[in-house]
Amino acid sequence: MAAVNGGAEREVQKSYWMEHSQDLTVEAMMLDSRAADLDKEERPEVLSLLPPFKGKSVLELGAGIGRFTGELAKEAGHVLALDFIETVIKKNESINGHFANASFMCADVTSPELKIEDESVDLIFSNWLLMYLSDNEVENLAERMIKWLKVGGYIFFRESCFHQSGDCKRKSNPTHYREPRFYTQVFKNCHAHNSGSDSFELSLITCKCIGAYARNKKNQNQICWLFQKVRSTDDRGFQRFLDSVQYKSSGILRYERVFGEGFVSTGGIETTKEFVSKLELKPGQKVLDVGCGIGGGDFYMAEKFDVDVIAIDLSVNMISFALERAIGLKCSVEFEVADCTKKTYPDNTFDVIYSRDTILHIQDKPSLFKEFFRWLKPGGKVLISDYCKNPGTPSEEFKEYIKQRGYDLHDVGTYGKMLKDAGFHEVVAEDRTDQFIEVLQRELDAVEKEKDEFICDFSKEDYDDIVDGWRAKLKRSSKGEQRWGLFIAKKK
Repeated sequence: MAAVNGGAEREVQKSYWMEHSQDLTVEAMMLDSRAADLDKEERPEVLSLLPPFKGKSVLELGAGIGRFTGELAKEAGHVLALDFIETVIKKNESINGHFANASFMCADVTSPELKIEDESVDLIFSNWLLMYLSDNEVENLAERMIKWLKVGGYIFFRESCFHQSGDCKRKSNPTHYREPRFYTQVFKNCHAHNSGSDSFELSLITCKCIGAYARNKKNQNQICWLFQKVRSTDDRGFQRFLDSVQYKSSGILRYERVFGEGFVSTGGIETTKEFVSKLELKPGQKVLDVGCGIGGGDFYMAEKFDVDVIAIDLSVNMISFALERAIGLKCSVEFEVADCTKKTYPDNTFDVIYSRDTILHIQDKPSLFKEFFRWLKPGGKVLISDYCKNPGTPSEEFKEYIKQRGYDLHDVGTYGKMLKDAGFHEVVAEDRTDQFIEVLQRELDAVEKEKDEFICDFSKEDYDDIVDGWRAKLKRSSKGEQRWGLFIAKKK
């Protein structure tokens, strides 16, 4: 992105919004001719993603004409709505000024003259703001926001990433359509200290596509984040492990090289096609992918069968890559950073729940399977492939492998019984270890055949890690200790 002088950047953005705020309508604010219809679906969705804020202090940055101000004021103890275009904030006040707990300010969020008391706000909310700031302005604002927040408070923001969404014609467009990982990194790097020298940072609660755009425009570029201010000593264990150890960015790209473009699970597109064929997907069905990785299976299901996919993964890095892979694709896939053990969906939401080599990380599988059962519609199916173990006593070496990875493994029969105990019928529990061995050998052969290219694109250490890892899996599987199971079950 070209560097722009701070003052010049603000003048360009102010001129842009002066032009587009002459007509103070939802269409003008959203820069989309279909704004009214999108707003009906999108506004409730955005509000549903916010943490509870009843009676709390809310700071709304870039409030515009108040599409969200009134909604926030219905619950909050106090809302301060701020925008840098005077006619816009006055329009907001004319619409929402009847709320006694709302106040309005014309101010630029980048101005040092904007004074918000430290640790005075419970929730900072913005919808399409940061993309109108320079990189430095985003970084500086993020550092100020963490100071304004109370400990335990939240920051929610939503931005257009990668490319334009709205269809309104523009003489020029100074908007910064960044990669999502820019925002994630900026806010994760934020730190604040209080007078007692306690250190605070922002913990990512979720990052997800706005579903209204994924469904209606087949567009994954509308992305929102929710961060919470926490003490730096607080442990956010497993997610941090995934993103810094097992699924760091370089590791994901290595896995993708082995499994094929878009995939980080056994067999890539080949096993995906085989397993998905068993689901008999129909257009318009709703699929939940638990542990979606970088999205290859989701794109395949959405494009091939015209289904709507909600794809969740605990790894921020995985979702970041998935969003990048979605650019230019026109399919209904909604990605979200989420923990499946804490996520909730209404009863009877999905036609299919799909999960590939992921639930090995979950310790309390029975509780998760009960949730799957509840989330599925009557007649819905669950399909899971997962690492398993032999019913016998594992060797010390295999026990150490399981412990080191933090896996929770069961034999195929026990796994199937857990699904039955959760209420599922027609449970199929197949031992697919022979297929696993064949696929592993084929993947290993391909890597070894292209050794020089692999080392050139990654490193000798990366090559050795993959080759040693695959050989170890082959050894464990050939001895019968590590198994691979395929599980299909139905809700009556």
